[in-house]
Amino acid sequence: MNDRLQALRNKMLGRSLQGMIITNPINIKYLTKIDAEGILLLTRKENIFITDSRYIEDVSSIITPFDEIVVDDQKNISKDDYENFFLFCENVGFEEKYLTYSDYKEYIRKYKINSFVEAGELITTLRMIKDDEEIANIKKACEITDQCFNMLKNYIRPGLTEKQIAKRIKNFFQENSEGESFDTIVASGENSSKPHAVPTDRVIRKNDIITIDMGCKINGYCSDMTRTIFIGEPTEEQKTIYNLVLDNQKKVLNEIREGQNIKTLAKSVESDFNVNNQTLIHGLGHGVGLEIHEAPSINMKNENLLKENMVITDEPGIYLAGSFGVRIEDTVLVTKQGCITLTESNKECIIL
Repeated sequence: MNDRLQALRNKMLGRSLQGMIITNPINIKYLTKIDAEGILLLTRKENIFITDSRYIEDVSSIITPFDEIVVDDQKNISKDDYENFFLFCENVGFEEKYLTYSDYKEYIRKYKINSFVEAGELITTLRMIKDDEEIANIKKACEITDQCFNMLKNYIRPGLTEKQIAKRIKNFFQENSEGESFDTIVASGENSSKPHAVPTDRVIRKNDIITIDMGCKINGYCSDMTRTIFIGEPTEEQKTIYNLVLDNQKKVLNEIREGQNIKTLAKSVESDFNVNNQTLIHGLGHGVGLEIHEAPSINMKNENLLKENMVITDEPGIYLAGSFGVRIEDTVLVTKQGCITLTESNKECIIL
């Protein structure tokens, strides 16, 4: 059985779960590498992926005997088969965030489930710690993101629009990766004060500030990086805000390591911002993997500790409504003694 499925089964034992139904396609891909419509059943003795005839051939070509996954066409499964999958299972887990109430009731009826137990956190916890293959994919995505930024430094000029820059980024990622890991943010001038701005037809002008938040995918794994750049010399206010964000971003990088309290990290930035009459209006960061935002959340509500081989972002930002904003973000790998910054693009007050 593959390591991820075995690790999940070990966690199920600790929760007294004899079975589990997995419906989130991202979790199915994580556990099995299967990227097709269907559901995954972990029964007492078997791992069964139920799909339909459109995907049987592709899925069967992915599965190896080592995986110990049975692939079934739902057309060939009888009512009795469904009722027997979880026979003698006292407790069956499900992903509470990925199951509608109507499906919840239907699964209880169809599979004759005795006790349906919320267990989505079991997979969430597994996904937080990346293995060597996952880390290699994320590193490659980060390398391509750095390459894209180097291209942009020679491409961006007054007269282009936010949309044109965003399109150039999208094209670069399509040519060099599986595409964007999220919708690229290009926010110039006053638009940069909006953390999740959408690219517009606003034309880049001399002395503009531009925030670019972008990432790509390699084998499904994401990168995430933000840089704030200047077209011409920044104002003194912009320099002050930029340096405040950069100093805190670097300070966090120096503090990230296994065993570090997440709340403490975020609180240190919030405290320094407050001393300087600013506010951290969003989380300090988030986990990165098969999804661009996944556990752990790096904010003041999370009192958990960082662990080795977590991949997270460090992205403090300050936003002055109607004026400008600054955000600087890196994707980083947590290690026992510190962290490795996977996005390496220059962030020292970039002036084009």
